[in-house]
Amino acid sequence: MADVIVIGGGPAGLTTALFAAKNGLSTTVFDTDQTWMHKAHLFNYPGIGSIDGSNYMETLRTQVDHFDAERHQGEEVTDVSESDDGFVVATDDDEYEADYVVLATGANRDLAESLGCAFDDDLVDVDVTMETSVEDAYATGAMVRAEEWQAVISAGDGAAAALNILSKEKGEHYHDFDVPADAESVFGSLIDEV
Repeated sequence: MADVIVIGGGPAGLTTALFAAKNGLSTTVFDTDQTWMHKAHLFNYPGIGSIDGSNYMETLRTQVDHFDAERHQGEEVTDVSESDDGFVVATDDDEYEADYVVLATGANRDLAESLGCAFDDDLVDVDVTMETSVEDAYATGAMVRAEEWQAVISAGDGAAAALNILSKEKGEHYHDFDVPADAESVFGSLIDEV
């Protein structure tokens, strides 16, 4: 059983997975690679001068993989439901369980609807931490925002969801903040990979 299952492999989903896995939560990601990022080129992402959307996604996947998230590339989630212990996520191949689930499926809100999440004007209703009306279920990115479909906004939504999950798990407000020494000692090999 994973701590966190992330459904979706765009900026929101992979950012959630990155923050969760980097901070010690067992994380499973389902990524069908249907992100709009393959049609994008980023000039407006802070800290990045210019990058092709597909190259950006490969960089994110490398980061997620570096922190040992279990990534199911190409395996589509067909259902998600609550269980006594958290959530059950079903694919055509298997069922997976987790304490938390993060929905990051772009404008497709079908899984949020089947899970019983509240909606507001056809958008999944979330609080500032991206938590839905279903406790420990989060929704991010385009499924919660009308026409605010920017990679940086989606990544921020994913970070907010992950930090809230980490805060719940640690019993206090959690901040993912690294210092220069971390870059050399802990993340040196990641810097070489990306």
